[in-house]
Amino acid sequence: MAATAAGSYAAALADVAKSNNTLDSTSADVEKIEKLFADPQLYDFFSNPTIDAEKKRQLLDEIVKSSELQPHTANFLNILVDAKRIDLVKDIVKEFEMVYNKLTDTELAVVTSVVKLESQHLAQIAKQVQKLTGAKNVRIKTVLDPSLVAGFTVRFGISGSKLIDLSVKKQLDEIAAQLDLEAAVRAEKVEQFLDNEGLILDEESLEI
Repeated sequence: MAATAAGSYAAALADVAKSNNTLDSTSADVEKIEKLFADPQLYDFFSNPTIDAEKKRQLLDEIVKSSELQPHTANFLNILVDAKRIDLVKDIVKEFEMVYNKLTDTELAVVTSVVKLESQHLAQIAKQVQKLTGAKNVRIKTVLDPSLVAGFTVRFGISGSKLIDLSVKKQLDEIAAQLDLEAAVRAEKVEQFLDNEGLILDEESLEI
């Protein structure tokens, strides 16, 4: 039910943006909103039903000014507060991304790396994803993940179903898997040798 509501709100925002020819700038607004509400304290404040709506609107006004959101985006957030559906904002962001990507023939590629990649590197990645998908546009979203050690991964496609993994973590995992396999093979060969030589005693032979 919540997903359906989020989709309806996202579609409504996209319709407004499309009608006033601000799809791209509205998408930029939505990215700002996503980053803002990634803060647990901010999200908890707005999603808390016991906090007065007026206090939420006051804080929202400050956010709109500091983030330089467009008037229709600000109005949209106020509607969510008044309708007590601001708790859906994270789902709405995801739904809007899908609507926007479909309307603009845009492929979303999530690039995960240990450190922030240079813009020219991201441009090269976008070009490669465009070749693979045939999409008219490619939008890059970056994520930092120290566990990769080095290198990067690129996830794209429907629900991120396709993955290009150029991380050192993957290489280390492959090496570890190979070592485990080799160790298992060696152990099996040793056991087979001992068995052939009659050096392995079964439980019955140990009975007195």
